[in-house]
Amino acid sequence: MKSWKLIFLIFVVTLFACSKAKNVAASSASNASAQQVDLSDLPADSSPSPAFNANRAMQYVKEIVALGPRPIGSENHKKVENYILAHLKGDEVEQDSFDVHPTEGTFPVRNIIAKFPGTRDGIIVIASHYDTNWPLRNTSYIGANDGASSSALLLEIANQLRGKKLNGYSVWLLWDDAEESMKLPWDDPESLYGVRHLAEKWQSDGTLKKIKAFILEDMIGDADLNIEHDASSTPWLEDIILKAATQLGYQSHFFARTMAVTDDHMPFVQRGVPSADLIDFDYGYNDVFHHTIDDTVDKLSPKSLEIVGTVTLETVRMVNHR
Repeated sequence: MKSWKLIFLIFVVTLFACSKAKNVAASSASNASAQQVDLSDLPADSSPSPAFNANRAMQYVKEIVALGPRPIGSENHKKVENYILAHLKGDEVEQDSFDVHPTEGTFPVRNIIAKFPGTRDGIIVIASHYDTNWPLRNTSYIGANDGASSSALLLEIANQLRGKKLNGYSVWLLWDDAEESMKLPWDDPESLYGVRHLAEKWQSDGTLKKIKAFILEDMIGDADLNIEHDASSTPWLEDIILKAATQLGYQSHFFARTMAVTDDHMPFVQRGVPSADLIDFDYGYNDVFHHTIDDTVDKLSPKSLEIVGTVTLETVRMVNHR
């Protein structure tokens, strides 16, 4: 998923990561200036903050990481699929399974979608990829932040939605597959297989036009949490995320820097679906831990999971009020 470019005001620096490069055009921005957006038409809400069990989410991270690297086609990949499905027993679950055929061979891909029905006609999708690098990369990183943290976040969100009558749009949780790039540096045709397939499928069957918001979670467990203001995301949805964070007292962790990120939300952005990417791209201080064996659980914080989880749930509530 990620080779990126950081384009500053007067110069361009190109960085290449080990595998998941995200194409990024970034400009420095202070947190204060990033918050200077028009939020006057967004709803205020005095009801209690959404619930989120950070310690349970962190335990999910540890259990996913304990399975080891999760490249598609591997035994560990099947284990994490089964792990996710086991935690969704009793929920309405759809599996979108297909094969991809790069020059290196045939690989199975499986998207997992848990559906929680609401009272309104429309869908809010919250997504995370769960794979790590392809087996052909010969890498052994376990992706504690990159894949496991956001996958665990969705499992805990499922706990908060389960058994409740959602007074608003239906919420679909998507664990998408084969996000990681087959090649180095970042090569879009060899990545984002899961979401590209699903976006095409949902466009064909009419689901796409029912999606009111697509919220992507990626690398959100970093103990030094700083969520980017993604210039590729839908402005009004980014504004709602900022107001949700502000109402919860977490605004200092959001939008200190603006950049355009190529990630799993892009197939939906390109089809006109309101989309946002919640990502801490500067994980590991200049990418020291990104796509390396140092992306381990000790670099993460339950508080970061709580911040992103509660802001995501508050954003869902505010989208329903919009």
